[in-house]
Parts: sequence; C-alpha cells; structure tokens
Amino acid sequence: MAVPKRKTSPSKRNMRRSHHALVPAAFQECPNCGELKQPHHLCNACGHYNGREVIAENQA
Repeated sequence: MAVPKRKTSPSKRNMRRSHHALVPAAFQECPNCGELKQPHHLCNACGHYNGREVIAENQA
C-alpha cells in the first residue's frame, strides 16, 4: 500500500487547494423585463427566453 514518506506542508496543501474556491453565480439583466436572470436560462419573472415568450405571462 502506498504511504506518504513525509507530511504534506501547509504551503503545498494550500497550493493544491487553490482551485477549490467558490465562484459567485453569474447574473445578467433580462432584455424584456429588466429582472436579473442567469445566462442561458428562462426568465422567471416574464417567461421570455432568447427574445421570445416561452411561458405565457399569466402562468409564470
């Protein structure tokens, strides 16, 4: 069984974890209603996606 010969130093451990940081969620303004929405997602407020109404306004 493979076993480390030396304890991993805090510096080496933290360098390995440098890519583990959380990134904030991206938001952009809906061109139809102006509400914030995630890119490439349907707008929850007005039901529009890619310039057309996908869900009727009264259902959204």
